[in-house]
Amino acid sequence: MAFGKALAIEFPMLSDWEGTTAEAYGVRYDIWKGHRGLAKRSLFVLKADATIIYSWSTDDALQLPDMDALMSALSSV
Repeated sequence: MAFGKALAIEFPMLSDWEGTTAEAYGVRYDIWKGHRGLAKRSLFVLKADATIIYSWSTDDALQLPDMDALMSALSSV
């Protein structure tokens, strides 16, 4: 929620507490630093019809996404 507020995002975002969405999108660690089922750092932008128009993920939790690419994808929705 803090991420959305910081960027003044006015659309729904997903918080995947159970990890089911991360599993479905192929971005779930089996084990990461002793924890099971955590999501990798990832972003997906979907159109209203659920078509993915932008995706990004990394195994490096310290790596940040290309915000320009993300913002460009968001502006195209």
